[in-house]
Amino acid sequence: MVADKKRWLLQATAGLVLIGAGLSMAIDAGMQKQNGQAWIAYGTMALVIFNSGICLAIDAARYRPR
Repeated sequence: MVADKKRWLLQATAGLVLIGAGLSMAIDAGMQKQNGQAWIAYGTMALVIFNSGICLAIDAARYRPR
């Protein structure tokens, strides 16, 4: 039970951090696009990080203590 609570806490926190980081990176990639800079690889990485965060945050619900 304690291991599940610890996993839930770490996984949910990591998911939320990745969601925030991915959104920030996606906004930055959009600004790079407006300025005419290279943005495709950076934007793709941002979306991968954002989606990973969503997956972690949703999956963490399995380990939530009740």
